[in-house]
Amino acid sequence: MFDTLSDRLAATFKSLRGKGRLSEADIDATAREIRIALLEADVALPVVRAFIKQVKERALGSEVSQALNPAQQVIKIVNEELIGILGGETRRLRFAKQPPTVIMLAGLQGAGKTTLAGKLGFWLKSQGHTPLLVACDLQRPNAVTQLGVVAERAGVGFYGPQPGNGVGDPVQVAKDSIDHAKTKQHDVVIVDTAGRLGIDQEMMQQAADIRDAVSPDEVLFVVDAMIGQDAVNTAEAFRDGVGFDGVVLSKLDGDARGGAALSIAHVTGKQIMFASNGEKLDDFDAFHPDRMASRILGMGDMLSLIEKAEQTFSQAEAEKMAAKLAKGPKEFTLDDFLSQMEQVRKMGSISKLLGMLPGMGQIKEQINNIDERDVDRTAAIIKSMTPAERQDPTIINGSRRARIAKGSGVEVSAVKNLVERFFEARKMMSRMAQGGGMPGMPGIPGMGGGPGRQKKQQKQAKGKRQSGNPMKRRAEEAAAQARRDQAGQDAPGNPFGLPAGQPGQDFELPDEFKKFMG
Repeated sequence: MFDTLSDRLAATFKSLRGKGRLSEADIDATAREIRIALLEADVALPVVRAFIKQVKERALGSEVSQALNPAQQVIKIVNEELIGILGGETRRLRFAKQPPTVIMLAGLQGAGKTTLAGKLGFWLKSQGHTPLLVACDLQRPNAVTQLGVVAERAGVGFYGPQPGNGVGDPVQVAKDSIDHAKTKQHDVVIVDTAGRLGIDQEMMQQAADIRDAVSPDEVLFVVDAMIGQDAVNTAEAFRDGVGFDGVVLSKLDGDARGGAALSIAHVTGKQIMFASNGEKLDDFDAFHPDRMASRILGMGDMLSLIEKAEQTFSQAEAEKMAAKLAKGPKEFTLDDFLSQMEQVRKMGSISKLLGMLPGMGQIKEQINNIDERDVDRTAAIIKSMTPAERQDPTIINGSRRARIAKGSGVEVSAVKNLVERFFEARKMMSRMAQGGGMPGMPGIPGMGGGPGRQKKQQKQAKGKRQSGNPMKRRAEEAAAQARRDQAGQDAPGNPFGLPAGQPGQDFELPDEFKKFMG
């Protein structure tokens, strides 16, 4: 959604790099480009004015003029101001002291409230709660049935005593749902209300009546992130008519310009609490203004990536894989490779995961063109092998390749390429596990380095002398090995079974996925 804005900002900041000092004219030109970028992204005009004013005031102050790198300081200022207009700090749900906690969803018709109720229920269930979805949208045809289906898919409770389709009293249903939740021991009640077409006074009054009947702990206004500034106008009207505590953005994965997300928190004074960015139940998470600002500026979102990895990967499995790799590359088999690959797939779309890495905006087209089915094809090839072939791929000869290709429905060349890539990946992962870093990636901490770094290491190794005393030399070697072993034990394993002893090495995709990037 923010691709166009990210590209414009990246081009603007690129023109600043390499300048030792920034003149007032440079800052004015930068502010003008940022203003145009925000207006093109459909950000509300009052928000743009306030944002540019703050950026210019800070950029013309001492924090930029006295900085060693003025361009980076301007980027830092823009990042901080973006976080500010997105709401500042992350706001968490308020839970009632005495359950159940009541959460009321409201918004325009078509904003995606019913689907979002299921996503919120699924998210709360993953947090250890027992949510109940309540069908209070009795106007829209089949809304009650739809919520029941969504609740079943999410694996959460459902309460819909009225058939809907214009029949029933939504206020009474909301009241009765609280007693039902207490009886069935649900600690969170999510009330799905009817949508409205624009500013409908009758429906607005119904929402107010439901609010008064159940006294919700949170009233969340669901906004379609694709409708631009009109979402802000609707949110203001609803805030004045009924009131709400937080905003939920739906359809954040769309290709619209994203102005609503950048405007709504600043204009309404209510923070964005959740964001839905896909069609699946798990395409939903808490909204973090600092992480969203980082994504917009092309800095990636490593914290969200790490959180996904922690939820998906087992620490015990990571330690087991680290121990295997430490013994030598031959210990890592195609079964292990398949296991790691399937766990990465559980984290979600490969293109979305790669998009969270810093600097990936430069290869956006390649990431968008990734065929997710390639992972399934790779899994099919490995599963078509015998246990002995997975354990020792060196035995795979021409006839075996032909059999594997036929069993997995691919060309023989695909099997050959997979085996070759596996050997390269195994070598690289083994080297990383033993603290060698990743070759050919200069400038990234903990990832080895380019030719300059390698030459430097060679010089250091050449200058280091060993003792001429055989006993003393053996003692030195034993001490060095003990230090390496201790470092390997102390460093926690990352999701791919590699030690995280050095910064930047906490998360690294297997080499198998590099083919997707070009």
